Amino acid sequence: MSIFNAGPPSPVDGRGIVTLVEAGTFCLSDQLGDIHPGSAQGLFYRDTRLLARWELRLDGHPPEHLSVMMAEAFRARFVTRKPPNQGVADATVLVSRRRMIGEGMRETITVHNLGDEDTAMTVTLIADSDFADLFAVKEGRVHSGSCELATAEGTLRLTDRNDSGRGLVVIASGDPAAQPGSLSWRIVVPRHSSWQTVVLCQPIIGHHAVTVNLDDDSDDNPSNKIRQWRATATSLTASGAGLNAILQRTESDLGALRMDDPGGGTAYVAAGAPWFMALFGRDSLLTSWMALVLDSDLALGTLRQLAKLQGTQSNPLTEEEPGRIMHEMRHGPGGDAVLGGSVYYGTADATPLFVMLLAECWRWGVDPAAIRDLLPAADAALAWIDTYGDSDGDGFVEYRRKTDRGLANQGWKDSWDAISFADGHLADPPLALCEVQGYVYAARQGRADLAEAFGDVDTARRLREQAAELKQRFGQAFWIPGAGRYALALDGAKQQVDTVTSNPGHCLWTGIVDDEHAAALIERLGGADMDSGFGLRTLSSTARRFNPMGYHTGSVWPHDTAIVVAGLLRYRHIPGALELAERLAGGLLEAIAEFDARPPELFCGFPRTEFRSPIPYPTSCSPQAWSSAAPLLLMRSFLGLVPDVPHRTLTVAPRLPDRAGRVRLADLRLGTATVTIEAQGTTISVEGLPDDWQLIQA
Repeated sequence: MSIFNAGPPSPVDGRGIVTLVEAGTFCLSDQLGDIHPGSAQGLFYRDTRLLARWELRLDGHPPEHLSVMMAEAFRARFVTRKPPNQGVADATVLVSRRRMIGEGMRETITVHNLGDEDTAMTVTLIADSDFADLFAVKEGRVHSGSCELATAEGTLRLTDRNDSGRGLVVIASGDPAAQPGSLSWRIVVPRHSSWQTVVLCQPIIGHHAVTVNLDDDSDDNPSNKIRQWRATATSLTASGAGLNAILQRTESDLGALRMDDPGGGTAYVAAGAPWFMALFGRDSLLTSWMALVLDSDLALGTLRQLAKLQGTQSNPLTEEEPGRIMHEMRHGPGGDAVLGGSVYYGTADATPLFVMLLAECWRWGVDPAAIRDLLPAADAALAWIDTYGDSDGDGFVEYRRKTDRGLANQGWKDSWDAISFADGHLADPPLALCEVQGYVYAARQGRADLAEAFGDVDTARRLREQAAELKQRFGQAFWIPGAGRYALALDGAKQQVDTVTSNPGHCLWTGIVDDEHAAALIERLGGADMDSGFGLRTLSSTARRFNPMGYHTGSVWPHDTAIVVAGLLRYRHIPGALELAERLAGGLLEAIAEFDARPPELFCGFPRTEFRSPIPYPTSCSPQAWSSAAPLLLMRSFLGLVPDVPHRTLTVAPRLPDRAGRVRLADLRLGTATVTIEAQGTTISVEGLPDDWQLIQA
């Protein structure tokens, strides 16, 4: 996913890690709420770790864990107890830590005395920081001793010794005794009563204190922000067992992953926690596409942010090129050293995905004026595809990194060993991935639709001709005769990379697959070597490099399976497509339910016949944006939901599996129209569609 340590992320230490996330802030702790030094835990803000230690002690000892409750992705309640005295069976002191993050962190610590006698104790909070960059934490390159600790009138101040202008102020109620590195309270809690303190952590960036937005009455309080967002987003519910919980978790997580435009514009989506709380080209674009059924404004905000950062010059270090859409943006102190700048452009697919999403936003009723404003960015993206993207002029977009610091692989499977032949040897660049050609095909078709809508008939005709030519050449160059599949890629010598992978399933989604090839491809994707029982593997179990615990070499990625399911349902007229879509989607949803309704970034690709439950991938991000959005794409695909707001049509073709039960989309915004859709099986009803619209039931 990212250039830094390209491939799987470093583990977040230990089991039972609790992740809180809200826009550019996230917090990793254990189930007590403690953050331990020497680990990857911490409070992170704008890609910098502001707290590397945060431990609660009762009379010098940690409390005992009872429970963790998370009402939203950005807040949690840690319920613990003070261990009973020696020789006493039951504890009488209950300790609750209510934590909320946003522009900083607020923690309310409450000590409940449930006993019949007053109790005295010392409550201590220990704090420290290293102000480490996210890259350094992830790669284990953190050095201690960079934090200067000071106190003033019951306030603890942490400052970066490296004069980065970063720091943290810890302010607490209850008149604590402050020492460098700790705040402590000597308290007496009457019987059947309680004591409480509120602790506020305020970031300092560039020597200036950040305005904390955690007051209950603040308009930009995280709770109020997500409440306001829900008031405008589609309400999604389902009666099927477990599915409703998945949809509600999806809504909560995507709400927490929304990033506010610093310029006051429309919010956009970050890639995921803990390591990718930033704008990512491919991830943010695909997430926005999947989430259109929930909120089209998220897609518009993402497009606007990416257009602002679109390449304008050639820079080998960052791989920026005119018209290219960026891969990753970072704010931390180490971004320049790792990325060559705060923005890195090394991706082959974000640029066509940008044009695809713009056209899809137009179909979903985004303001035509906003679409028109983004047309120059779309045209610059297409120009990049035709020139820099197709560097050898063979008609296909390929990639080769510009320096030894860039990503070796620049598709969504971006780990170093992701692109190999069936016998295991790695493919040599430049590499033309099959799914990238599908994205280019769909981008040209989408931009042609936009050109036609805005009266540019010549451009529409030219782009459709280019798309048709690409589809024909793609079939000739990528199809492996007798194998029933497309090549994963063409290598630098234009040889077909013959490994069986999930990538050609994305080609179904984009429509570049001819019907004559679709049936064989669908049958091949449904083989036992690809279908784990919990979703589609990234790599066939028959391949030499197959590893069910490999990042891109045999694992299951929920977004990948969801895109393939959407592709299968696009070709539902082909025998076997609908059955395979139902099987893959059913297995994936059952796996997500096992992860407490929150789909992880990926999980291991062991066969379901070997393990009855999906095996977690130890360093998987969660929540992760495109995984969180995957259930939305599944729902949209099984509903056969295809709006065309400019032409005032709504196509529906429900094929909902029995396990989904009754699905309801309330207050779905389609341009100026707001509709409610209810469906079960193959029946559907639509309310609120304007009289001059046409409902097409397929």
